[in-house]
Amino acid sequence: MADPLLFNPRTYDPAHFDPETRRLLRATVDWFEERGKRRLIEDYRTRAWLGDFLAFAAKENLFATFLTPSGAAEGHPDKRWDTARIAALNEILGFYGLDYWYAWQVTILGLGPVWQSDNAAARARAAELLAQGEVFAFGLSEKAHGADIYSTDMLLEPDGQGGFRATGSKYYIGNGNAAGLVSVFGRRTDVEGPDGYVFFAADSRHPAYHLVKNVVDSSKFVSEFRLEEYPVTAEDVLHTGRAAFDAALNTVNVGKFNLCTASIGICEHAMYEAVTHARNRILYGRPVTAFPHVRRELTDAYVRLVGMKLFSDRAVDYFRSAGPDDRRYLLFNPMTKMKVTTEGEKVIDLLWDVIAAKGFEKDNYFAQAAVEIRGLPKLEGTVHVNLALILKFLRNHLLDPAAYEPVPTRLDAADDDFLFRQGPARGLGSVRFHDWRPAFDAYAHLPNVARFREQADALAAFVTTAAPDEAQSRDLDLLLAVGQLFALVVHGQLVLEQGALTALDEDVLDELFAVLVRDFSAHAVELHGKGSATEEQQRWALDAVRRPVVDEARTGRVWQRVEALSGTYEMAP
Repeated sequence: MADPLLFNPRTYDPAHFDPETRRLLRATVDWFEERGKRRLIEDYRTRAWLGDFLAFAAKENLFATFLTPSGAAEGHPDKRWDTARIAALNEILGFYGLDYWYAWQVTILGLGPVWQSDNAAARARAAELLAQGEVFAFGLSEKAHGADIYSTDMLLEPDGQGGFRATGSKYYIGNGNAAGLVSVFGRRTDVEGPDGYVFFAADSRHPAYHLVKNVVDSSKFVSEFRLEEYPVTAEDVLHTGRAAFDAALNTVNVGKFNLCTASIGICEHAMYEAVTHARNRILYGRPVTAFPHVRRELTDAYVRLVGMKLFSDRAVDYFRSAGPDDRRYLLFNPMTKMKVTTEGEKVIDLLWDVIAAKGFEKDNYFAQAAVEIRGLPKLEGTVHVNLALILKFLRNHLLDPAAYEPVPTRLDAADDDFLFRQGPARGLGSVRFHDWRPAFDAYAHLPNVARFREQADALAAFVTTAAPDEAQSRDLDLLLAVGQLFALVVHGQLVLEQGALTALDEDVLDELFAVLVRDFSAHAVELHGKGSATEEQQRWALDAVRRPVVDEARTGRVWQRVEALSGTYEMAP
């Protein structure tokens, strides 16, 4: 019997979506299943370009339907930018291979500056290219500067006729080999400072566009390209000045959310393989799953994966309900990128500890998963960058709640158009949040939720009594340890909110919070060991350490769910 908390291609029926969304998601699953595991792995190993998949997506109008906002859809009833169904497709593509997801993900990034633009001609061109099955690219990063857009060396020289000639290189640009439209960030040579920024649309097939190479050894085409006197007309200009800067950051806000659900898909496929192998592997006359340490590792992996799904599903609701007066998504977004993807690494590590050498075998999906899961925490800003961003919200979130109407589950067929009119990318310190405590109060009867709540309350007290001083505020190593503690509180909050909305099995929830109690304690010990931590902070850290509440009967019931995964899914050969 399939576990309702995990994606299983054999039983998948996204009935909560409209008929066309449901058809497209199911068609995507069927395409991969018909292709089969052997072909999937062989394409991954030989670094084959994704032409077959993109041809399927074009035939079904998959990208066009999911990535054309209603305002550019010319009345097409099924086209909209719907974060809920985008998340569902992320999970499916991650489940079968990150290369497929990556071509889709960088198309999303490439479209970001276009859909934020007032350039009607560029928007119409993008919609038409999508309808033709084209992919897109996001030309932001550079070899010498990474994503430091203050230092871009893509230079636009005025041509005297109202346009420009663009010269410069971009690096780490997905789909740069095939994109019908590349959104490129640069700066004018005749204007100093932020007023000189420009986002413009380029075509990878233009003679002045030179593809240098694929910078990774992968089916993903992560390109280096160079423009040489590329003609940029007025119709190609998407944004100028500060608006170009904002478009870059707001596009990343939209795009990096997708990493969490991709990591979930990877972990789900790997879990099916790992549990099935462990359950059927006999050592010393017993199944591997009879050993207590194996049960603990697989149970921890399972509840961590469930937590990833709960957090990400709830974050979708805040994304879809966002507006000028509700920007809570700006915290939950880097949380999905940083926290959920690093949880994915932990899940794979736990599974790999169980299956050991089996994880290297060439005929399994797991070897691929073990590599691909490492990439997601490192895309769209490192873990450290996103932790530093999360810290900007710490005080307001923990200590200064504001009144908001409850955000419902958002699975309605609505267009999330606010994501393309987010406005200036600043003012994070003014973002307010609803009170985090009621989510915990609703589950105060669960022993490990109550124990974690003690730790969360302790962190709130830390902010008022032992917060880093002015000198420590420049010690990013210390601050990141505090950020990990704060991230756990936010993670737990949204997990509990989604648990209440979905009537989650309380055994699973309490077992998950036993893991989170251990995590909080580990990060507190890390903070204690920081060289710049004061004596007061060291005392606080040790006082915050807790032992989870052990309940062998509860753990046994959750283990039964994990063991039941054995044999419930294996990809067609």
